[in-house]
Formats: sequence, structure tokens, C-alpha cells
Amino acid sequence: MKKYIPLLILILAIFISSSQSYEQQTIVPTLQAYFPNEPFRDLLSKLHFYYYGMDISVDTRGYYYFLEFLCRKAAHFFTFGAIGIAVYIALPRRKYRFVLAVLAACLLAVIDEFHQYFTSGRTASYQDVLLDTSGAIVLLLIWNGISILVKRRAKKKAH
Repeated sequence: MKKYIPLLILILAIFISSSQSYEQQTIVPTLQAYFPNEPFRDLLSKLHFYYYGMDISVDTRGYYYFLEFLCRKAAHFFTFGAIGIAVYIALPRRKYRFVLAVLAACLLAVIDEFHQYFTSGRTASYQDVLLDTSGAIVLLLIWNGISILVKRRAKKKAH
């Protein structure tokens, strides 16, 4: 049962986060307080994303809102990566455990976006589902790669 606790905590955190409006979640005031000199503005000005039918850049959104966009998308990527790993750990060791963990993370991403659709000031986006699923795949690949290296190192020490 203990192996499900991280997954349940992550799902609860996602649900709470999706229940908040943009105004409740914005980190723009914090970014303005911590980065008054707009560090890396020139570098960030070179980045452009086409997202939800809009060009997202420093030019179109402003420095702090663009930085917030990057933070939000990184949060999606890494949170659902952690969910993928939590599902993977919770599942019994079977042949298709990796695939099942990715599918579970994707399903939770779809449910999360559906929940956001009904939250005031929030939007649902298939692009976030793709980002969330990508986070699960990438972090699971890293997790498995590290696991393989640790097992090989343990084998070498045993011999």
C-alpha cells in the first residue's frame, strides 16, 4: 500500500492545482520581486512558442508572463513525469509496465485538462496533454536508464 502514497499525493496536488483559477495561481508578482532586472531577457526574447492558437514570446506576452509560461509548462512536464514514475513503481513487475505507466499518466493528463475546462479562468488544451505525456515518457526513460546503471554497478561490485 505504501507504494501508492506518492501517486495519491501527486494526484491530489494536480486536482487542487486544477481547481484554482489563473489569478489564484499566478507567479508573476513573485517573478517581478525576484527578477526586477529581467535576467536573460535577450536570450528569452529569441524563444517563440505557438501554443493554444497564439504566439507566445517575450514580445507578445511580456517578460514576466513569458517566464511564467515557461514555469507552468515545466511544472506540467515534471509533475506528469513524476506521476509516470509513481505509477511505474506502483505496478507489479510485468512486461508492459512502462507502457501502462505512460498510458496512466496520459489518462490522468486528459482528466486534468477536462477538470480545468470547468474551472473559472482556466482552459483545457490537448497540447498540455501531449506535454504531460512527453514528461512521463522522458522521465520514465531516465528512471529506467538510471536503474539499469545502478543494477550493473551493483553486479560489478558483487563480482
